[in-house]
Amino acid sequence: MTLETVATALREAEEGAFNIPPVRDRITTAEEAYAVQEINTKARLAAGGRLVGRKVGLTNPAVQAQLGVDQPDYGMLFADMEVMHDAMIPWSDAAQYKVEAEIAFILGRDLAHEQITSADLIRAIDWVVPAIEIVGSRIQNWDIRFVDTVADNGSSAHFVLGSGIRRPDAVDLVGCKMHMAGSDGSKSEGTGAACYGSPLNAALWLARVMQAADRSLKAGDVVLSGALGPMIAATPGTRYEASIDGLGKVAVQFGDAA
Repeated sequence: MTLETVATALREAEEGAFNIPPVRDRITTAEEAYAVQEINTKARLAAGGRLVGRKVGLTNPAVQAQLGVDQPDYGMLFADMEVMHDAMIPWSDAAQYKVEAEIAFILGRDLAHEQITSADLIRAIDWVVPAIEIVGSRIQNWDIRFVDTVADNGSSAHFVLGSGIRRPDAVDLVGCKMHMAGSDGSKSEGTGAACYGSPLNAALWLARVMQAADRSLKAGDVVLSGALGPMIAATPGTRYEASIDGLGKVAVQFGDAA
């Protein structure tokens, strides 16, 4: 079966630390791409993985236009994808790492009912945390379109939660400014408004889509709501630190190239 074949190819590429050509010649629709993602989600769970949250991607209209879509996408977050604040990730050329600064939400209530509203979401959010998503692609040279990134679990790799923890009413989620800099001189800047108008908008979109997909968000889940500014292509031996107004800092480091 084509979907199983594509899922296996992506899974083996991640496990073996190598890249494969784009998969859009074998799957063409969003439904097929998410079906591939679900196959690998079930495989990871069957192997003992623990699902701890979700990530939202493609929240920037410019990136959506580049990939020919008009909505975000999502990927799964597993416990073994988490990296501690300011910890080091061994360098891998095959991972094609990039970093982006985000606002993460920690849920205190399930969001499993139908017709989830903004009020439901706000009541469910216990904590707001600064985060860095480390994205990576199993597709050669980042030659991706929408179905490629969706099938590849939203081009996810790792995530870091910072030490700043706030209640949601203590943060200006739209007006907050973000600045991220790498020790290699790279920089990224943005605001909460750059994330789908508001990180809450992105999280609400996710909650509704997850409920419809029968993978509803649960208490304790981490929600990475999307980038506040442009991604930075990571380089070996570099430390990246992001600061978000009202939330504080979050950092991650990469080891030297082998």
